[in-house]
Amino acid sequence: MKLRIFLSLVASLFTLFSCGQVAAQAPAPVTLVKAGRLLDPRTGNVLSPAAVLVEGDKIKEVGTPTKVQAPPGAKIIDLGNATLLPGLIDSHTHLLIDVVSQPEAERARRYNGSFVPDLLLAIVESPSKRLLLGAQHAREYLESGITTVRNLGHSGIDGDVALRDAINAGRVPGPRILASGRKLAQQEKNGYVQNLNPALAAAILQQEFLSFNGADSARQAVKDDLFYDVDVIKVTIEDDTSVEEMKAIVEEAHRQNVKVAVHAVTKGSIQTAIDGAVDSIEHGNEVTDEQLKQMRDKGIFFDFTPTSYGDFFTKIFEGTIAMSLKLRPERLGSDERTRQWYNDLAQQLLKGPEFPDESNERYDREYDSLVQRVLKSGVKFAAGTDMCWFYPGKTCGQASVSRFPTLHEAGMPSLGVIRAITTNAAEMLGWQDRIGVIEPGKFADLVAVAGDPIADISELERVRFVMKGGQIVRNDLASH
Repeated sequence: MKLRIFLSLVASLFTLFSCGQVAAQAPAPVTLVKAGRLLDPRTGNVLSPAAVLVEGDKIKEVGTPTKVQAPPGAKIIDLGNATLLPGLIDSHTHLLIDVVSQPEAERARRYNGSFVPDLLLAIVESPSKRLLLGAQHAREYLESGITTVRNLGHSGIDGDVALRDAINAGRVPGPRILASGRKLAQQEKNGYVQNLNPALAAAILQQEFLSFNGADSARQAVKDDLFYDVDVIKVTIEDDTSVEEMKAIVEEAHRQNVKVAVHAVTKGSIQTAIDGAVDSIEHGNEVTDEQLKQMRDKGIFFDFTPTSYGDFFTKIFEGTIAMSLKLRPERLGSDERTRQWYNDLAQQLLKGPEFPDESNERYDREYDSLVQRVLKSGVKFAAGTDMCWFYPGKTCGQASVSRFPTLHEAGMPSLGVIRAITTNAAEMLGWQDRIGVIEPGKFADLVAVAGDPIADISELERVRFVMKGGQIVRNDLASH
């Protein structure tokens, strides 16, 4: 009897092992995607017609339909005359926060009143609720064609790390995430929230920030963040952040092969970031031409965040709060001044291949024509949305992709915009070996639009087909 039981167990284990071996050796699913055009952002070349053979989660072959043939049993997706692009990359976002604009009276009573009340409302929410909100935003991002994001803070202690892992495990849909955990910031100079109730301040700030004061403290803050398995270190610095502190952060992060992204707006903070040899400067509003040259020479990326371009905030105000008769004309006037700057700049750029010379310095002086100067400098650049705002009538993903075309309004050629959110962004993230272009060996992250995004950059707001890692997320284009 014991022998029969033993032999039965052995047979069962052998059967399970054999089934496992067969499953492990099962061929990866194969899909052939055909389209009228395929845009290569690196060169600007268009392959027409185009075919992309996908095996598992990677691209196996790219070429014309006559050269790229589907093997027997492959799934064929025909997108007609659509244009294929690499999956879009948002290199600066905040998936776990959803800022709703506050009334004027509340804004007027707060330091940094446009943001502080909203951030505080987010912090007091439970981590579980914020994570579920992030999961919703992640799905909306993916459905809008953004297949990779770099999440740079405002996620609680480790919310974006948990969301990244859930997406990677297939538990929830969403883009590939590089997570930063908490932001590093100087405790005594935190420009996000100030003058908090001292009985609550430490607990509130600890949810969003890792504070530092001095080089040793800065190095320890990096270690504390890395404990949560983050992919990138995000730092917010002020003019009085020391170069020694910045260098300590960069050295510790780089020792662990992790890049450093720095929120720097003023000339002083930008210089500190440059001297500290960071990997990317976020926002960079007051960057000078000399600083752009230094960034170019050191290989530091400039990351555009065109959230406030155009009438974005006016639309948000109109949809969420009642504006006073005083604020409304101020908002509309601000929108029109910004729009006029874009129009003037675009006309200058359209006059010829060269950018405006020093005789047009009034543009720099009056409007700080950031896009123009970055393009002229030759510095590496990418673009992120800095999205964290509730936009009535749009999903988070739809609101995000609406920010990319504004760079074109500011004078950036359409191909430059597309590079900023594909090839350039992939390099800035250190993922150029896996995303950003459609070529063999890369992840099968593909999006398609019905028209020509070079002729009409707003096509990016109307993505009709999304594939991430060989899996179809959406397909609104008729099959043929």
